[in-house]
Amino acid sequence: MLQRIQSIYLLLASLTLFALFLFPLVHNVYVNSKPITVMVTGIFQDVNGQQAHTEFFIALTAATAVVGLLPLVIIFLYKNRKQQIALCYAMMLVIIGYSYWVSQSAKNAIQDVNLTMSNYGIGIILLSVSIVFVLLAQKAIQRDEKLVKSADRLR
Repeated sequence: MLQRIQSIYLLLASLTLFALFLFPLVHNVYVNSKPITVMVTGIFQDVNGQQAHTEFFIALTAATAVVGLLPLVIIFLYKNRKQQIALCYAMMLVIIGYSYWVSQSAKNAIQDVNLTMSNYGIGIILLSVSIVFVLLAQKAIQRDEKLVKSADRLR
């Protein structure tokens, strides 16, 4: 049942996690009187009027790719719905842990600068959106499991 709605939800969760490569977590923060932008790939700083990649987050970049691939893996486990449900719960915990790691990396990058709402980027919101998509997929998988059990009872 690859064409079910949970596949769409898991695909959307994966796309929102991969969108972290495109959107900043924190932007226009002045550290040492220079504006910086924090993304999952690293820190971009204004150098001679151009954005330059000044610090790389190699582990965070690799983790983003792995966390983004996990919902795609869950899609192809469609024959074992109980395992899919368990993996969806685990995926939500992984995203929460990953969110903490991302927030701590951004906090360490900006040091003691106070942030306002205008400094937060779309990347911060995307993590919460991906959790919602995984939760919706998990609920849809449970509905399918319930439907299959009721059909088995009728036979």
